[in-house]
Amino acid sequence: MTYLILLRHGESRWNMVNKFTGWVDVPLSEVGVHEALIAAAHLEGLKIDVAFTSKLTRAQETLLLVLARQAYTGMFMHDTVKEKRWAKHHGKRESNEIPIYSDLALNERYYGDLQGRNKETARKTYGEKQVFLWRRSFAIRPPGGESLQDVCKRTIPYFEKTILPIVQSKKNVIISAHGNSLRAIIKHLDSISDKDIPLLELPTGKPLIYKYVRGKLVKEKQEHSFTRPLDWTVTKKPDVKKLKKRHA
Repeated sequence: MTYLILLRHGESRWNMVNKFTGWVDVPLSEVGVHEALIAAAHLEGLKIDVAFTSKLTRAQETLLLVLARQAYTGMFMHDTVKEKRWAKHHGKRESNEIPIYSDLALNERYYGDLQGRNKETARKTYGEKQVFLWRRSFAIRPPGGESLQDVCKRTIPYFEKTILPIVQSKKNVIISAHGNSLRAIIKHLDSISDKDIPLLELPTGKPLIYKYVRGKLVKEKQEHSFTRPLDWTVTKKPDVKKLKKRHA
């Protein structure tokens, strides 16, 4: 059986303090690290052959923590002439080494002028409804930023051209990325409407697994959640001690 694993990065330092992050390159929080370790434990028995991630640290950190529980060593495949020359391998990859590809196409949605701003402050300034539209509507862009529709235009072609053929070649693939780039892929795979996609919930650090069966990718015993509250109430943060206990 062949699998595609979609994994949203663990909580970042800016998720923790409720800031718009977008393309600002911030690392995982302590909670995010433990979320990634729990995901790693869940995926330990599933052999990963090829990995994809964005150019942003939080997604790469999450991926590397997952691979730390695998019996395989991930190797970043650099995409510039200089990087390729400096990272030249003396021979072929060994059997326990797998390639990791990173691409801007898998980056989070670019939030433009909102990046670095506190979400609650933005709601007070612009109104709750307007911020909701900027954050989750399909076609409306935040000031100077991207809409989810824009993300789909860069993410789906990359998925179709670069990632899907690897799955079709019967290799298990993991994509460690972001709420909106993964939302674009899921919208495409599951034919979710423009109307419903704003309420699709993707929790941090929880793998979503698809089986490749008879030429199709089918979700494995999982249902999408469309229960995102319209008032954007901040939910209680995970307890790090409980996360550590779960991972122990």
